[in-house]
Amino acid sequence: MKQIEDGGWTGKIPYDRYFDFIAPNADRYAILLERIETLNLNSAVIPVAGNRHIFIFPPEQKSLRSTGGVFPFKGQNPFLLSAHYDRVAGSPGANDNSIAVFHLLSAAAILAKRGIDRWIIVFTDKEELSPGESFEAQGSFTLAGKLKTWGLEKVRIYNFDVCGSGGVFIFSTTTDIILKDSERPNVQNVRKAVSHLREHALETARLLRLDRVLLAPTPFSDDIGFLRAGFAAQTVTMLPAEEADQYEAILRVRPEFANMLISGGIKNHAERRLLPETWRSLNSASDTHLRLTPEFFEQVVRFAVELCR
Repeated sequence: MKQIEDGGWTGKIPYDRYFDFIAPNADRYAILLERIETLNLNSAVIPVAGNRHIFIFPPEQKSLRSTGGVFPFKGQNPFLLSAHYDRVAGSPGANDNSIAVFHLLSAAAILAKRGIDRWIIVFTDKEELSPGESFEAQGSFTLAGKLKTWGLEKVRIYNFDVCGSGGVFIFSTTTDIILKDSERPNVQNVRKAVSHLREHALETARLLRLDRVLLAPTPFSDDIGFLRAGFAAQTVTMLPAEEADQYEAILRVRPEFANMLISGGIKNHAERRLLPETWRSLNSASDTHLRLTPEFFEQVVRFAVELCR
């Protein structure tokens, strides 16, 4: 953890406000807007159902004010990279999901500088649910309804969550399991869209020669809210190699564990211990910067940028 101790990565924009962002009483919304302004990014705050979602667009896209609120890319299929910026009360949220927010800020600056022009980055509000709330209460669910009204039914969504610990990329298969026996309308189209997103992610990983990628179910994220609204989304997360190895072995021996994870059936202490330690720390005071592995940050940013080419 020497990089954290000597301030190496946190001395670079946009990460120089990272510790302010995870402070106990941080105004995360205000800090995020300040970082966007510092990076001179083309942004807009769009409230939806009481949630404040922050959008970043390519520099050449006209502002929503100048177009009378007409949304860019209507009828097209741009890439949409998302990361939620809310956190559970009492948790620093260092990995869930602060670091992914800063990774996408860095990616946005690179995309803008390189002239890549078919992307949107969204920092979503209200990913974390309170006890008793359904997935329809997620900000991504109501946001998806707006995407439809804006003519973005073909948007390609990649959701970045918990991307600060470890060097193994996990491409979530949670939506596959949920869709497996679904009889909801349009399910075939959503399955096909999920498959295309996954293949593009895998091809990008091959292009970048990433050391390791694992396809496996992961805890719920904004992908579930998008899915409930009829949108395919591919969640990207990270795990340390040892944890990924252990998790992969558990899934081989106990394939039912995937359904338990997705349904919330992992209740007792013995079952929770089978989860990767990184995931056990989420939504708690244990989700601190000490679990981060800065040596892998650049890989995540490069992957996000390359997805949009």
